[in-house]
Amino acid sequence: MSAMLEVKNIHCAYDGVPVIHGISLEVEEGELVAIIGANGAGKSTTMRTIAGLMHPVSGTISFMGEDISNMGASKTIKLGVSYVPEGRRLFSKLTVKENLELGAFATKDRKVINERLEEMYDLFSILKNRKDQIAETLSGGEQQMCAIARGLMSKPKLLLLDELSLGLQPSLVERVFEAVAEINKRGVTILLVEQMVQEALEIAKRGYVVQTGRIVHSGTSKELLCSEEVRKAYMGM
Repeated sequence: MSAMLEVKNIHCAYDGVPVIHGISLEVEEGELVAIIGANGAGKSTTMRTIAGLMHPVSGTISFMGEDISNMGASKTIKLGVSYVPEGRRLFSKLTVKENLELGAFATKDRKVINERLEEMYDLFSILKNRKDQIAETLSGGEQQMCAIARGLMSKPKLLLLDELSLGLQPSLVERVFEAVAEINKRGVTILLVEQMVQEALEIAKRGYVVQTGRIVHSGTSKELLCSEEVRKAYMGM
């Protein structure tokens, strides 16, 4: 039986300049998998390619057995792939509730949308208190929770989370990672890109280490946390 997500030997480029050099990875249904590495390693490019925001020059991406290599983001989201981009990208002048509702754009059933809103308010209680607040007035941590909740409003099978900790205070990072672990426990498969290596591996089942557009290490989170090379290169130990 094939994995939920299968990325096979993808090569990607910006304006003809290669940035991803043959990345392959798998995510099984129900897993929380981390892609870790330094800034500029190619992690976010890999995520954008999986999400359909760009396409590989070569190689294939399969989701639930279907080839999505050249499928646009509007189609991949309908298949069940939801992408929460680096930098949150909220609609800053809209309220929290309006941002969340936009995450359910593929659904027209008002009852279903309301049910999903309540699920998000249950998961992130702060958003219920802030639902009528303009998004740009939220704290960084609240904005990140809103971005994750918006990504969940499409009821995805696979949630792609890109650099959750970016710009957050250390105290808020822990809360956001706890929320991600809870989302996974509720049955959502997650692929997480993160520079904060230890924090990511502590909640993930497995991990891939990306360096200059290539995977240089992979294994269980425990194996990577115990790897002297990984600890020296990415955890300052």
